[in-house]
Amino acid sequence: MAQDKKFVEQITSMKDDFAQWYTDVVKKAELMGYSSVKGFMIFKPAGYAIWENIQKELDARFKETGVQNVYMPLFIPESLLEREKDHVEGFAPEVAWVTMGGLNKLPERMCVRPTSETLFCDFYKDEVESYRDLPKVYNQWCSVVRWEKETRPFLRSREFLWQEGHTAHATFEEAEERTQQMLNVYANFCEEVLAIPVVKGRKTDKEKFAGAEATYTIEALMHDGKALQSGTSHNFGDGFAKAFGIQYTDKDNTLKHVYQTSWGVTTRLIGALIMVHGDDSGLVLPPRIAPIQVDVVPVMQKKEGVLEKAAEVAESLRAAGLRVKVDDSDKNPGWKFSEQEMRGIPVRVELGPRDIAEGKAVVVRRDTREKITLAIDELATKLPEILDTMQKELLERARAHRDEHTYEAHNYEEFKDIVANKPGFVKAMWCGDQACEDKIKEDTTATSRCMPFEQESISDVCVCCGKPAKKLVYWGKAY
Repeated sequence: MAQDKKFVEQITSMKDDFAQWYTDVVKKAELMGYSSVKGFMIFKPAGYAIWENIQKELDARFKETGVQNVYMPLFIPESLLEREKDHVEGFAPEVAWVTMGGLNKLPERMCVRPTSETLFCDFYKDEVESYRDLPKVYNQWCSVVRWEKETRPFLRSREFLWQEGHTAHATFEEAEERTQQMLNVYANFCEEVLAIPVVKGRKTDKEKFAGAEATYTIEALMHDGKALQSGTSHNFGDGFAKAFGIQYTDKDNTLKHVYQTSWGVTTRLIGALIMVHGDDSGLVLPPRIAPIQVDVVPVMQKKEGVLEKAAEVAESLRAAGLRVKVDDSDKNPGWKFSEQEMRGIPVRVELGPRDIAEGKAVVVRRDTREKITLAIDELATKLPEILDTMQKELLERARAHRDEHTYEAHNYEEFKDIVANKPGFVKAMWCGDQACEDKIKEDTTATSRCMPFEQESISDVCVCCGKPAKKLVYWGKAY
């Protein structure tokens, strides 16, 4: 048991140091490793398996809305990147450049894609000729490079994995409909699959994507009270189309520019999973996203028939549609239990000689540590029910935590006090002036997270300057 205790003690308590707790969990659960290139991370099998499940679930949802997958080049010529002024200025500080091809200097610098708007625009200008060619609803799964100053596993790295959707439409209204449709896909996915509740809304002009007319976001609240932007969807209007000459002949035989959108989520969703559901023993993975849903742990496995029964149980659970592993390693049971908890496997099934003789097994939920004794013959029908209950309760607990840490501020002194002493979202009214947004960030380090679609009026005046208010805004410190 001393070994088991040491295993968990290597995780810093989240109350003592949340940042170190996060790093400890990432390392101990073997989700990610550090490479020899600073700021570039290695996805280990356990971490990449979560991303594969995210891909699988999201890709199916995208395709239900008519999305098709494509793949664009890794490099972008400098001249192409500079075609859209606001866009290039927004990304300039983070761009990595390639200047040599083999032993020869390139005639033009190439940037390693920080995002692919310009590539899609260059493609669409030749692909779209008539209204019959629209809409184009494309997505790509890829990696991008942004030369971040500070990095943290999953949350911010110099290369990260994501998907980026890029669509072209005949009208602004169609583009706006697609922009909000994809934001809703993200929000539903986060709540239904990741068990993470989100706030949906629009970014302020200061916080919107470079080159966009409007940026919509889903914002989640982490266990430490910081916000995490968990997905964005952008309406570009016809700005990119005019810069790149993307035109089509309409039904009335007139030449018009297309309207475009872009939307994406990244591997930071794995960071959100850790920080919303994890505890001092490690990961807690919602069943729908967990690569392994059931860990069958044979106890006294050297006894005759134990391993065989464990394998039989696992096979019956797989037949019921569950993702199962049997931990038949030579580690002691206590260590196996600690490891299962560290890795966030939703439930474990403990199976020893006495259990087998009685036709029973002990099922332990990862989130509540509740122990349930079930007949072995019932496992294939009862475990899916237990996993469904766990999935729902994880979402309910996360929503309760968010709501308990969402506050209202009616004046600036109250606002500053809440930000300083009560980590979480702060709902407060805003006049719409960026000067107030800048002052709030300077005074408190809190930023505007979004203007929620579901607007309330908790005051008639701006929380910062006292002028007439225009919008309710969610504010908070963020990753």
